[in-house]
Amino acid sequence: MADDKNGREKQAADEDRRQREREIADELERGDEGEPAVTDAALADLEAALESLSFPATGREIIATAGDHEVGSVDGTHAVADLFPDADMESFDAPAAVSKRVRRPAVAVAMKRVVEAAATLPDEEFGRSQHEAFERSFRALSDVDGLDDDDGVRTVADWVVAEVHERRTVPGSRDVRRRAAAYCRENGHEVRDDEWLGV
Repeated sequence: MADDKNGREKQAADEDRRQREREIADELERGDEGEPAVTDAALADLEAALESLSFPATGREIIATAGDHEVGSVDGTHAVADLFPDADMESFDAPAAVSKRVRRPAVAVAMKRVVEAAATLPDEEFGRSQHEAFERSFRALSDVDGLDDDDGVRTVADWVVAEVHERRTVPGSRDVRRRAAAYCRENGHEVRDDEWLGV
């Protein structure tokens, strides 16, 4: 590869992609206790349904390929089309990234709503780091013991979508963290400064 700006950018992008894939694989191996139980067999079936797809793939491409495929969890059965945005604004690097999203249906639905709302804005920039921060905030909110994670995640997603429609811009990731922390406090749960939501 040439040692020029394009070559260095490609190397950096490739390393970033490999690092994300390692993080996803590590998280899938560890498993989070707070996540709804989605069996490995259900995830393997989904990944098999995505074999014909080239990655990275957008939510729209995932829906076109496997939108009718259903994945069961302790929360019930969810069609893939209900968990991914019908938009080109967000992409997934590998089948493992798709599986990671599916493991938490409440978070997946929230991200679908946020991405589809953002996609309605002309020239809106909603980059990968902002996607990751939003998803991390939704995950942190769903991990708070004693909260109905669906209600908290849904409430904060409702707020984000309302902000997009009213202000015609996507709120910042820090604002989303603050809103999630406020929801926790309003429902009697402490949020420490050293936690993700402690802003």
